Amino acid sequence: MKTLRYLALAAVMVLGLAVAATAAAPTCNKKVNSFDFVVDYSGSMMMQNKQLKLDKIVVAKNVLQRINSSIPALDFNGGLHTITPNGVIIPQGPWDRAAMGAGIDQLKTGFPIFGRMTGMGDGLQKYEPFISAMQAPSAIILVTDGDNNRGINVVDEIRQLYASQRDLTVHIISLADNAKGEAIIKEIAALNPNSVVVRAEELATSDAAVERFVLAVFCQDEDVIVLRGVHFAFNSYALDSKAQGILNEAATIIKEHPNQKVILKGWTDYIGSDAYNKRLSQNRANSVKNYLEKQGIPASRMTAIGCGKSFKYDNHTEEGRYMNRRVEISFE
Repeated sequence: MKTLRYLALAAVMVLGLAVAATAAAPTCNKKVNSFDFVVDYSGSMMMQNKQLKLDKIVVAKNVLQRINSSIPALDFNGGLHTITPNGVIIPQGPWDRAAMGAGIDQLKTGFPIFGRMTGMGDGLQKYEPFISAMQAPSAIILVTDGDNNRGINVVDEIRQLYASQRDLTVHIISLADNAKGEAIIKEIAALNPNSVVVRAEELATSDAAVERFVLAVFCQDEDVIVLRGVHFAFNSYALDSKAQGILNEAATIIKEHPNQKVILKGWTDYIGSDAYNKRLSQNRANSVKNYLEKQGIPASRMTAIGCGKSFKYDNHTEEGRYMNRRVEISFE
């Protein structure tokens, strides 16, 4: 089975402040054919998230927008539903990034906290017909704080869904803020070894966390090594000792694929001229190639390509700029 490898924290250089740009989604081979965002709409989701000082439903909206912006531009089917109470904002159908973004914006906030009890099990049971009709393999992305204080036990209901839908996986974006909610989410996750559980606060504040989640949910594992932690000094393509250590590990992985060609792609963030960044990205790729050659990888196996400016991650943010300044290794 192919594997997606991450080596520490992003091949980067320091270039300074960013200029506005729009993040682009990663490319990959599809893991699922359809997905559905299912958002807990109960009273407890209208309570404030203590870490971010925003209502949990507001955090949920922000996180879903970040995920939607990062989904690879492939022909997924997608939808957006609420539970407790149930509602259809976007029915299952061909996923469109802009339409999904508009749908997420329609999620309402400011509902009363009291009088809106949580019955996730009942809600999911009512959705069984549409879940059964989702194009397999499929993924439910459940956004919840885990509170389930009436009706059918949600763990039992998801267990039943797994019994009838063998190619379904339920992933959870957790806003749990008490022991009971956390326990329920852990029980749901334990039902399927492929289930991904991630804290909403992490997704709300970390581009890297969004990337990991999107790749795990939407993408097949691929033979790509993303060099994270290979740092360059300002206006430099010299490798420091930390970068060399990571490249030593990369060399070991490359040696595990002795019959495959290696492509090294260097990138920069948005700052500076196109011509300057093209040269700098090429020098970075060459620097990595030269080092790997010293570790026993034949130069004839490697092709270094300077790709220039990257918009894969959000250049509005420091972390996004950091992630854009990278080198990637792939095999062909």
